[in-house]
Amino acid sequence: MPRLARIDLADHFYHVINRANGRMQIFNEQEDYLLFEKLLTEAKELTDMRILAYVIMPNHWHLVLSPRNDGDLGLFMHRLTNAHTRHVHVKTKTIGSGHLYQGRYKSFIVDSDNYLVALIKYVERNPVRAKLVRACENWRWGSAWRRINGNPKQKKLLDPSPVALPHGYTHWINTPDKEDDLSTIRHSLNKGTPYGRERWVDTMVTRHHLESTQRSAGRPKKI
Repeated sequence: MPRLARIDLADHFYHVINRANGRMQIFNEQEDYLLFEKLLTEAKELTDMRILAYVIMPNHWHLVLSPRNDGDLGLFMHRLTNAHTRHVHVKTKTIGSGHLYQGRYKSFIVDSDNYLVALIKYVERNPVRAKLVRACENWRWGSAWRRINGNPKQKKLLDPSPVALPHGYTHWINTPDKEDDLSTIRHSLNKGTPYGRERWVDTMVTRHHLESTQRSAGRPKKI
């Protein structure tokens, strides 16, 4: 089966995800999470990538990114995943034993406005939905913790969202996702579709020669 076309354009928004091979747990202790955040910072500095949100889960991670130049998304992700794979294999003495990740990372172009805000909420609420914590800011390994509990230096990893997050952010992020938003974002993840307004999705599919199956994309209600 041919690979889906990958969009890598400046000043767009992307939902990026990858999982460990066989869904094994690759983040087991604080040192593992700290390493990934260090590599995230280094990749950001190399490419001047805008990181709008992220979360590191025990066996996968999500990023919300916005590159400044065409091609920067691929550059950023190549640096991040290759460096992480090398470090983990060295630490675990498993060099040459196989892949760390289940495959190449997945990236989905995202519409702006309500769609971007809904995606940020989806990403930051992952640990709560997984019942790892009761409040988003209690999960140390994500952007919600940095926004609420981080010091100025820690907050520098994050770039301001071009669409303002809701007033009363802490309350908002700790209210459940809307079911429509959850289902359409998950549809985007499962089917490899752009995430946004119907007309915008059709434009992306046509303009970038994506497969026709990508036309069925998520369209959440206004928030």
